Amino acid sequence: MGAQNPSFKRGIKSSSIRSAALKSIKGFKVSPSLTAEDLVAYYSSLGFQASHLSQAAEVVKRMQKDKATIFLSFTSNMVSSGLREIIAQLCEHRLVDCIITSTGSIEEDVMKCSAPFSLGSFNANDEEVKKNCMNRIGNIFVRDEQYVAFEKFHLAFMERMYKKHSKKMAMNKYVRELGLEVNDKNSFLYWCSRNNIRVIVPGPMDGAIGDHFYFFNKQNYKQPFVIDAAAEVKDLYDIMLGADKAGAIILGGGIAKHHLIGAAILRNGLDYAVYLSTGSEGDGSLSGARPREAVSWNKLKDGKNSAFVEGDATLAFPLLACCMMKK
Repeated sequence: MGAQNPSFKRGIKSSSIRSAALKSIKGFKVSPSLTAEDLVAYYSSLGFQASHLSQAAEVVKRMQKDKATIFLSFTSNMVSSGLREIIAQLCEHRLVDCIITSTGSIEEDVMKCSAPFSLGSFNANDEEVKKNCMNRIGNIFVRDEQYVAFEKFHLAFMERMYKKHSKKMAMNKYVRELGLEVNDKNSFLYWCSRNNIRVIVPGPMDGAIGDHFYFFNKQNYKQPFVIDAAAEVKDLYDIMLGADKAGAIILGGGIAKHHLIGAAILRNGLDYAVYLSTGSEGDGSLSGARPREAVSWNKLKDGKNSAFVEGDATLAFPLLACCMMKK
């Protein structure tokens, strides 16, 4: 009966794929001596997202070989997690040239300089979490007193910046001064401030820092403390336009991702792009958009030097960072 079924007698009508030099799918010998770089290279033949991660490592390798200006974009939950320390090491070794992130990253990086966050559970009873004066970020717990300590530290810092910088600053300059105040080598701000890596924050008031600016400016000052958004845009665009080659590594999505790839339009697109995300493209969101969509906007020159890894950055990015450190 099967021999009579047309599904089994289709006949080859095109050889465009069959004639291509396709890689064989296969596993590899597991060994305790495998390095992270070896592992990611072997991932290329596993299929699914492992092959995408291997492709991402190759794109980053080309960025580094071509001495591209590397922009790293990430959402604040990356700093909530232990990726904070991994990002700090990349900044220590000057393996990225500019960071674009959200306000929560700045707050939490500074908060962790005094006390760590704690591993909890996604299934925690949130009423109990609240009664314990704690806050949940996925399976990570943050104590209320950590926010209280940050507020006390930050308001005093604001007072000094207000007097020193004539009541108006671009956020990246504000953040640079903040990084010089911390003394924790696990902090990405610590290394960015000392290695002249610009940290761009396109939405500076979206977080506790915004609350602090509200409190600060409610005091009896005749002139408010102003964060200059136009100056922030200029500083990012100057870096983008001054780059001979431009590459992006983007963890997650949100305003940080959009600000980075939007700026790339001015140079007719990024030369390289690697996205790590769990976002879905089905809802038309920027966070879930793949690199191929960026090509349509001139945010990316073409799809040849790009990769998309669909998965949690806490799983994928440490391996990618190990490959970057190999340089």
